[in-house]
Amino acid sequence: MSHFLALLYPDQYYHIPMEKCLHITSGDISGELIRASGLTGEVLVIHDILYEEVRTPGLPNEADMQKRARFLEKHTDGGIPYEQLLSMLHSQYAKILNSKDFDQTILWFDACLFDQSMLAHVLACFKENTPSSLSLICIDAFPGIEPFDGLGQLSPEQIRSLIDLKTPVTLQQMQYAVEVDRAFAQQDPQALLALSDKPSAPLPFMPSAIQRWLEEQATEHQPLGKLDRLILQAIDRGYHRPMDIFHEIRRNETHPIYWGDSMLWEKINDLQDRNPPLLKIQGPTQRLPQWGPKEALDNYLVTRA
Repeated sequence: MSHFLALLYPDQYYHIPMEKCLHITSGDISGELIRASGLTGEVLVIHDILYEEVRTPGLPNEADMQKRARFLEKHTDGGIPYEQLLSMLHSQYAKILNSKDFDQTILWFDACLFDQSMLAHVLACFKENTPSSLSLICIDAFPGIEPFDGLGQLSPEQIRSLIDLKTPVTLQQMQYAVEVDRAFAQQDPQALLALSDKPSAPLPFMPSAIQRWLEEQATEHQPLGKLDRLILQAIDRGYHRPMDIFHEIRRNETHPIYWGDSMLWEKINDLQDRNPPLLKIQGPTQRLPQWGPKEALDNYLVTRA
């Protein structure tokens, strides 16, 4: 109800002290929308894929950040160089460590796997370094937007209207997030399954996000994850250009969608790299470019091997 009141009576809901506010979110688009919303404060966009690869839970040390920078460089297929990624990680964790310099810190995250794993990680980083005022805005729906996948679909005005939904982060949420971050860091399906099997989880969107992660894990009876299967199904339906495959999969995926285009191109490349290959990529290069303008993909076709 408060969300609709904020839309109807904005002047009564937007007057909050934000002289020294740090907004933390998960994507460049969301970050730009928060900046454009008129809300005062500094915006920190976290860049990482916290549900993939074994890593150290909580705050990383220098060796951890170097390892993550190598992982992200591989994820972009070299599109973003290691040195740039390492500098980015240094900057974002320095800001997290210095969050007590701000009067309040507001976390803005979506309900999808990508954001929920990042939310767990950020809260785990705050366990020993909790800001003086830490609150959370996390939604899985917005009036008039269907299907809703995240904050990036909103306008700056709609982003601004969400400020009344912020709630203080509780000790129970922090403790649960630490457990989730540890399980993702260890890539532990059994621990994550147990954490998702909570009818009243302190972070209510986390169980569904974890379940989506579990659907991606290969098993003896199902060697392909859900996204791999959706890729093959789209190609079997006659979609062969990368962007056509992208849109067909989004139509058939569970919302909120956690992956973006670069992750999909990586998945397609991985399916071609299998032995034996499941896909064949035809185009200017032998692999889809995982980072760069979408126009470069127009000259590629993806077929069954």
